[in-house]
Amino acid sequence: MTDNNLSLRQQLLERRGASMALSELLALFDVRVRTYQTVSLIRDTLQEIGLATVPSFATCGLKANLLIVGEEEGVAEAVDEAGDGELAPGALPQQSFKIGDIPAASAGLISVTSSDPLTRATYLMRANNYSQVPVIDGQSDLRGVVTWSSVAARYETGLAPTLANAMVTDSLPVAEVHQELFAQLPLVAEHGYVLVRSNSGVVCGIVTAADIADRFHETALPFFLVGEIEFRLRKCLGELPPERIKAVQPNRPETQTGNIADLMFGDYVKLLDAHQQDRRLRENADGNWQALGWSGVDRTQFVHHLKEVKSTRNMIAHFDSKRLTPERITELRQFSGLLRQLM
Repeated sequence: MTDNNLSLRQQLLERRGASMALSELLALFDVRVRTYQTVSLIRDTLQEIGLATVPSFATCGLKANLLIVGEEEGVAEAVDEAGDGELAPGALPQQSFKIGDIPAASAGLISVTSSDPLTRATYLMRANNYSQVPVIDGQSDLRGVVTWSSVAARYETGLAPTLANAMVTDSLPVAEVHQELFAQLPLVAEHGYVLVRSNSGVVCGIVTAADIADRFHETALPFFLVGEIEFRLRKCLGELPPERIKAVQPNRPETQTGNIADLMFGDYVKLLDAHQQDRRLRENADGNWQALGWSGVDRTQFVHHLKEVKSTRNMIAHFDSKRLTPERITELRQFSGLLRQLM
């Protein structure tokens, strides 16, 4: 390892926990823009010394500020920015949703080159049940897109269709991985798809309306399940005396409402946890559990399940781009079903 590499790694390690502009990080590597090669170089170097950035330097906006964190903290920092990550009731997602958060945006794509015959494009569309195939030379030279509609248009004019005259070349719907998804929805609605470029300019995927529908189903289902769980918890715990509710609220006049609707999810745990450190809350929790009358329910398992739901709630409320595992979805379904039976 050269002295320059040692110096670079030392500079990065010294900046752990500090913020820096994307341009500063690039300057440390003597580059000005992100390309396929430079992104790989920077990512490999960071991983070798156990570091990462929040947000990811590879997909963030050009003017973004980056936090240098330990590699194991990369996901946790994004999800859990402040304190224990607890969100106020009704809190909205804390991160914008990027086009790159759709898996298909970086999954690669099937394409043809400008020298291929039209029959190759139509075969690929038919074989894969696609409505369009992009025409790309190399990795980034987007020449056009062949669609069933554009092919039909050639036949309607009486011209013999070729790849050159059957592909759409004007106003192609293209987005970059770091751009916000919602800003691209009009393009998807108009064309049925949007082509996606990585920060290095490579066409790395195609996002269709079906991809967005699938992703939002995955995202919306946990939201609805958690919402149902909170509704049922509040209905059950709302019968507790206001003094018990106030006991888990911050000791400030404006927050001591005694209203169950003003509690954060972690406060539900405090109302019932038999093993929390605060003796007064622990004693209150014993009384709260007895008041519920759930003598046939294993309290330890119930509270453990409640804590797991709290963790999942914070993940989805922060709009973590990582998909929830099937196990977490099942856990939400099970807990929701349990509460339904107890009411």
